[in-house]
Amino acid sequence: MLKVSIITPLYNCSEYLEQAIQSVVSQTYQDWEMIMVDDFSTDKSIEIAQRYAAEDSRIKVLQLEKNSGAAVARNTAIEAAAGRFIAFLDSDDKWLPHKLETQIQFMQDNDVAFSYAAYEKINEQGNAVGKVGVPERITYYDLLKVCSIGCLTAVYDTQKLGKIYMPLIRKRQDLGLWLRILKQIPYAYGVQEVLGQYQLRSDSISANKLSAAQFTWKLYREVEKLNIFKASYFFAQYAVNGVLRTKFPRLARSLGVLH
Repeated sequence: MLKVSIITPLYNCSEYLEQAIQSVVSQTYQDWEMIMVDDFSTDKSIEIAQRYAAEDSRIKVLQLEKNSGAAVARNTAIEAAAGRFIAFLDSDDKWLPHKLETQIQFMQDNDVAFSYAAYEKINEQGNAVGKVGVPERITYYDLLKVCSIGCLTAVYDTQKLGKIYMPLIRKRQDLGLWLRILKQIPYAYGVQEVLGQYQLRSDSISANKLSAAQFTWKLYREVEKLNIFKASYFFAQYAVNGVLRTKFPRLARSLGVLH
């Protein structure tokens, strides 16, 4: 088997962290390491992580000396990673038990350097409230228009790509990484089967969307260096697609924005 390094940033996530870790421990694919980087949490997150690390040598815990943001935490974990494959799982999300086995086999069978998968959204009671389907393949320009890659499903192959890191911005750094990868290869490929569960949170959804939009613009202009015309074009696509996906999912599916 080929080792997978699982990248998990921690910040005040004690409410959900155990279920995330358990979903990794329960994987049918066993050749993995889970690298959790605590971003100066003030709750019990670090204690929970260290308890699991004491019980399973595949789980490693690192601590940042100050709160630095998810990009720094994830990049610290990527730097420490020893696996051929880099996978991402946030501390409040979960994987289905066959996630790694299915996705790594898909990548090997199809000679894929970067993959993603469909996933479910779950509410705070743990009930599924909707499936997020994915396109069969995505280009760099597709991704500028709408981010169809859920961070909890992304996996890339360091043997094919080397280690690639996230841009140091507070939000949308995951999209920044996917764009960096797709500058090296023509396509990322999607597993159509649901392989993970994304945790919906009740805290300020509208404010989060506004902030995400602001950081998407920042990503286009400051990281991707798109000129004002290209940035405006892709941001308009991003905004329209976001409204379609949220408010008019049936229309979004007919237009290929949702899958």
